[in-house]
Order: sequence, then structure tokens, then C-alpha cells
Amino acid sequence: MSSKNSWRPATKLIHSGTTRSQFGETSEALYLTQGYLYDSAEAAEARFKGEEAGYIYSRYGNPTISMFEERMCAMEGAEDARATASGMAAVTAAIACQAKAGDHVVAAKALFGSCRWVIEKLMPQYGVEFTLVDGKDINAWKAAIRANTTIFFLESPANPTLELVDIKAVADLAHENDAVLIVDNVFATPMYQHPIELGADIVMYSTTKHIDGQGRCLGGIILGTEEWINEHLHEYFRHTGPCMSPFNAWNFLKGLETLPVRITHQASSAGKIANLLAGHKKISRMIYPGHESHPQADIAAKQMSGGSTMVAFEIEGEKPSAFKFINALETIQISNNLGDAKSLITHPATTTHKNLSDDDRDELGISDGMIRLSVGLEDADDLLEDIQKALNSIS
Repeated sequence: MSSKNSWRPATKLIHSGTTRSQFGETSEALYLTQGYLYDSAEAAEARFKGEEAGYIYSRYGNPTISMFEERMCAMEGAEDARATASGMAAVTAAIACQAKAGDHVVAAKALFGSCRWVIEKLMPQYGVEFTLVDGKDINAWKAAIRANTTIFFLESPANPTLELVDIKAVADLAHENDAVLIVDNVFATPMYQHPIELGADIVMYSTTKHIDGQGRCLGGIILGTEEWINEHLHEYFRHTGPCMSPFNAWNFLKGLETLPVRITHQASSAGKIANLLAGHKKISRMIYPGHESHPQADIAAKQMSGGSTMVAFEIEGEKPSAFKFINALETIQISNNLGDAKSLITHPATTTHKNLSDDDRDELGISDGMIRLSVGLEDADDLLEDIQKALNSIS
């Protein structure tokens, strides 16, 4: 019989971190409470001093949220975690809790629009400098390092271009220069990439995406070592309040139970869609980490165990053709969200990355013809037929 320490991923995602009440419930209990009671004034004092274990206030911690954090730690191979109200709350907290005036952040240029805003607009208001680099080029990371560089930040695969970064190479470089590496692992999911094993110090997710997987709740999580969380994140988290709702944590616990089944099906369908688009005359470029045509297929093979649920592609004819294609779809729906049971499609240049300048979008390869597809749980043949019909609508 296997022990908890040797559980495989699918088992961890069902059983890890479960704490049952005196009633012995099968499903995890949902503790919808703001505060907690103490047996005496002395007990309250001891708990606030940290001399007695227990919960104080749900902004600091909650039994349902703790179960979710522990389960994610088991899956990610992390020592500790803090769950947040959204993915962007996780990104902001992971950077802001440790960056101080005079520090320097190096980040890949290929990022979600809001992540770019945090680094380019928000942190400089507090005296934090930044340099954006071509994440594919390790020499660009090296050239950007200064004496005051403390943080490296990247997404891999990146939103929406599915550009990859060699996580181990960047992690090694960060550690050689006494900096920490934060990796946004949303597109790869915890099923297909393990940044901590590759050397990352902090991993974060928008749990809104695949971890929920059914479009219900907002959330995020930051995972790292117990030492880093105690030294940097713990007090920031307690006092600024980016905490997750217990109700949302309960939904995410349910989502984790089916994550392997969902991701396997979605990635399989994404691979079939990539094969269709790769040879189509109306597609000028198709980007999928699981396809041999990906310009960084060697890195995908080295650090990812699957191709992701996301496909990006460019339609000949720029924005008019892209809009005509999107509007012709019937099964696939238009939304800027991703990681859902429903297949969702968006036009990044006018939605998720609309606030970037034309030059920045051009540099990243986010053309007016680019489309980002999040593949859902529908039958792959229905999706393929929907896409083919929409392509046929383009003159």
C-alpha cells in the first residue's frame, strides 16, 4: 500500500490536506466564518502571541482555505502557500511583499497585460525599478542584472503567445546573483510543469483558471518555502488582506479532484486542433507547445510533460478576418477567461493586451490577426468542425 509521501499526482489532488471535523464528512467541510472563539482571555492572548495553535480571523487563515493550500503544496512540492482573492492579487503580493524602494526587477516582456502593469506602472510608484527582457534569450537576462536586482519574474508558457522561457537557466542565473525567481505557471497547469523542481523560488497561479475549471470563482495562490513566506509574505498578507474566500477555496478543492481528467482531455483536443491549424492555408502562424513546429519545442520537451490546453494562431487578413472567424463560431464562445470546461476564444490585441502600445504588441508578436483559444471539454470533433466552418467563412 502506498503512503501519502509516495502518492501520485491524481491521488494527491483528491486526498492531500484533508482535515475532517468530528462528523467525519466525506467531502471537505466548508467553514463560512469570519472569526473564532476562545475558551478564555488567556487562550486568546496565547493564540495572538503564537504560543497556541489555532485560527484567529479568516483574513489570516481558515480551515477550508488551509486544506486548499496544503493540497496545492502537496501537488507543487512546496513547503507553504497562501491563497489569495484572485490571480492578480497573487502576482501583486508575491512581488510587493519583498520589493522595496531601490530594488530592481527583471521580467520577461511576454506577460499578461495586468502583470505588465504591476511591473511597469505600480511598482515604480514605490521606488522599484524594472527591466523587461526577451525571455527566450538567457543573455538578455544576464545583461539586465544590476547590483540591486532582487527579483526575476516570468510566465511560461506566456499569455497569449505561448512563448517559453528556460526556467532552470533563469533560476540558476537568479540564484547566482542572490535574486529570487517567481514563475506564473497558469498556462502549463500543475499537471504539466513543476517550476520548483526546475529551480523557481516562488510559483503562483490564478486558480480562477484550470484549478476551478468551470468558470465559478476568482482566486489565486502563492507557493514557496516556509522561510520565504514567513520572512516576506506572512505579515504583508495578514495586514493588507488579499485573502481568499472560504467558499471559493471549497470550490477549488472540488476542482482539484478532477484536474487530471480535465487537463488530459483538454490537452488532447488542443493537440488535434493544433494539427488542423498548422497546415491550413488561412493560418499564417500556429503556436502550440506540444507541436513540433513550436520554435522552442526543445524547451517544451525538457520542462513540460504536456502541451497545455491553450492554442494561439494568426489568421490571414488581420483584424477583419480574425473577427469574422470568431463571430462565425457556434460551439466555441467568446470570452477573455480561460481554463474553463467550455472552449473560449479571444482577440488579445483588443482585449487582454489592448493597453500595450502598438510597438510593444508588435515586439511580442501579438498581431491584429492573432487569436487565443482555450480548449474545453467538448468532443474534439465538434470543436474541429466548428473551427473548420469558421475558417471556411473567411473569403
